[in-house]
Amino acid sequence: MNGLQVYGPFADAGFDDLFRGFFKPVREARDTPAAIKVDVCEKPEAFVVHAEIPGVKKDDIRVTIEGNQVTISADVKRESEQKDGERLLRSERYYGSVYRSFVLPVELDETASQAKYEGGVLELTLAKKAKTAGRKLTIQ
Repeated sequence: MNGLQVYGPFADAGFDDLFRGFFKPVREARDTPAAIKVDVCEKPEAFVVHAEIPGVKKDDIRVTIEGNQVTISADVKRESEQKDGERLLRSERYYGSVYRSFVLPVELDETASQAKYEGGVLELTLAKKAKTAGRKLTIQ
């Protein structure tokens, strides 16, 4: 009766693979655009969106509203200032265009919505469109 087997908890799980990429960077900043991170809160009359877009001038940010879809886009530009005797050895910051688009559960009133940009955070107050009551048709 030799049916006894030794259990090795890390034998099949690939324990060596677990730490294989541990010291590698999470992403290559040069190849991947920076993601716009957003927080969305709902109030009775509007949605409040806080979007992190650091290092961007407010003139380079665009917000479009189409029905219940919101799109935030920005141009991240490189402001290069090299001094005499200085050379750039490595740059890991992203330069280009970034955007974020999401859909909210109700239609938005773009004329009553507001935007404010301060300290690298875009704050949107997106007014909800007033619900219209159903209209009763008269039958002739």
